[in-house]
Amino acid sequence: MRIGEGVEWGLHCCLVLAWLEDEAPVSTGKLAALFELPPVYLKKRLQALVRAGVLASTPGAQGGFRLARPPEEITLMNVVAAVEGPDEAFRCTEIRRRGAGTEAAEGEFAPRCGVATAMRRAELAWRRELAAQTLADLIHNAPAAAPGRARRFYERLGG
Repeated sequence: MRIGEGVEWGLHCCLVLAWLEDEAPVSTGKLAALFELPPVYLKKRLQALVRAGVLASTPGAQGGFRLARPPEEITLMNVVAAVEGPDEAFRCTEIRRRGAGTEAAEGEFAPRCGVATAMRRAELAWRRELAAQTLADLIHNAPAAAPGRARRFYERLGG
């Protein structure tokens, strides 16, 4: 399973928005500058988080993004699903029914594929783990200097 870089971008931006809560809304340009990210692509990820109710946006020259809910109510799974989409990571295409499988006895494939079953169990465990961790947990475990560093850099940007 591979998770796109947009998830990393989204999670780090959520952390910064939590640390800069009193400065909100924070523009895409400033968030992009904090991490040296391309603003156009970052904005697409942030808009996905808005659609999912993780972030709220304010339009206009003084607009930008802020958390839509308290950090304790935003799970890592919320961010992953917003950015990556809700589809399952593994999709069984029943290749066991092709080639040699075409000679299988009637009903042999009635039980669900063992590969699909194992992959689904693994994915559910992964999703449960991400759903059990919140943005507040990330904030709690972040290096002590990180919030101040983000604030200082933001202020240098004219925040």
